[in-house]
Amino acid sequence: AGCEKETSSYMWIYILLGNMLRGIGETPITPLGISYLDDFAKEENTPVYIASLHTIAMLGPMFGFILGSLCARLYVDIGYVDLESITITPQDSRWVGAWWLGFIIAGAVSLLAAIPFCFLPKSLEKPEGANRDKTSSGLLEEKRDTRKTHTSAKSKPKKWSVMLKGKILANPMYIMLLLGSLLQFNSFVGFLTYKPKYLEQQYGQSASKSNFIIGLISLPPIGLGIFIGGLIMKKYKMGIPGAAKFAFSMSFFAFLLSLLHFFVGCENHVVAGLTVSYD
Repeated sequence: AGCEKETSSYMWIYILLGNMLRGIGETPITPLGISYLDDFAKEENTPVYIASLHTIAMLGPMFGFILGSLCARLYVDIGYVDLESITITPQDSRWVGAWWLGFIIAGAVSLLAAIPFCFLPKSLEKPEGANRDKTSSGLLEEKRDTRKTHTSAKSKPKKWSVMLKGKILANPMYIMLLLGSLLQFNSFVGFLTYKPKYLEQQYGQSASKSNFIIGLISLPPIGLGIFIGGLIMKKYKMGIPGAAKFAFSMSFFAFLLSLLHFFVGCENHVVAGLTVSYD
């Protein structure tokens, strides 16, 4: 009971609100950005552009891990305490790195990167030979024309459940893509979250070196694979069935290779009373 005390810091609230605002700002980039490319790019170039977009998105976590590695080498109270008076090193389990410094650097870079978006035009000229009916903007204009012709007819507002059931939940391809994405992201998030800690515990590495290894070795091959996949789709001009077969075969082969993780590791630590006797 003497060890229990209430926290006196409410800094977690600011971190929660900051991440919430960041998520709101990042949400439009993926769906609207991909739709933007799909509408104003040639059909044969769209896979390469989208692959490039996802490749650059993978470079962000890579630089984030490297930045986290550098910040973890700095003491958490850098600038407020005399570093010469600190007797522990980053290899000590009591060491706490300057985790807050990464938020400041990443936030400043994000603000600078957002400036060019202010100069983008609302619409671009469509390339020659582009099919207007296949673009999302063409579909929106077609919907507007249909609504104008039916302005006299009053229809009752539909419930959300009816709309979802009729348009989204009734699409088997969308449901399968959603389930597959959930499985992939669940495994990927678990990998990024616990792999650095696994390297620390199993191989005796510091937090700084673990983040550096993950950022430099794990993420660049993923970005390179996304870009190569876009080039392959462009070269062979894959349609929806071909792209689905290609994605399934590559994902299945990657799953077989990931099984090799079960054979990599070290022996458990010797703990008296747990793995060995006290004697």
